[in-house]
Amino acid sequence: MDSFLMLFSEYDVLHAFLVNIELTLWSALFSMLLGTVLVMMRISPISSLRAVAGGYVEFFKNMPLTIIMVFMVLGAFAQLKLSFSDVFATNFFWLAVCGLSLYTAAFVCESLRSGINTVPLGQAEAARALGLNFMQSATQIILPQAFRGSVAPLGNTLIALLKNSTVAAAASVSTETSSLMSEMIEYHPDVIVSIFLIFAFGYVILIIPIGMLTTYLSNKLAVRR
Repeated sequence: MDSFLMLFSEYDVLHAFLVNIELTLWSALFSMLLGTVLVMMRISPISSLRAVAGGYVEFFKNMPLTIIMVFMVLGAFAQLKLSFSDVFATNFFWLAVCGLSLYTAAFVCESLRSGINTVPLGQAEAARALGLNFMQSATQIILPQAFRGSVAPLGNTLIALLKNSTVAAAASVSTETSSLMSEMIEYHPDVIVSIFLIFAFGYVILIIPIGMLTTYLSNKLAVRR
């Protein structure tokens, strides 16, 4: 117990978790927007849009997240001069958000596509029979049902995103949990079990409510056929 009190008094553990939560929320927002655009491209009648979206999804699904995060610093920032702020900490935070969003959008797209597969084909045909164009039928008929049908996979993607936010250390975000954990282990190797338990239980506490909420919403919003 003394080791836990010492660690909490010496390090701002709660702030580190808050940084990861902020990374997760911003990345979830941007990846949801980009993933929705990608899934609309994948079901588009235009073959070139389907090819671009398919290529994007396959590229980022098979790309290690660490490489993407390192590229955001060494490639996008150092070589391409992409910058969001003159403050280094703020700049690297948003670079990490970009990397996480680009990576997670591919999985959001696949989750939404699984929801689209639950929508009966006859509904799209009926929309065309009523004179609705692709955008109208996608946004008014197909996507609303797809979101309801993909709550569970989207929840799993959000949980994976929260865990993946620890890779932000590769993008030089020095205030999140994995960076703090490394610092704590470096200076207090004698209490490594306590350090491990702090961060393990911290993520369990964050992830369990997401899983419970996802299960509830999945049952509540499921489309009854």
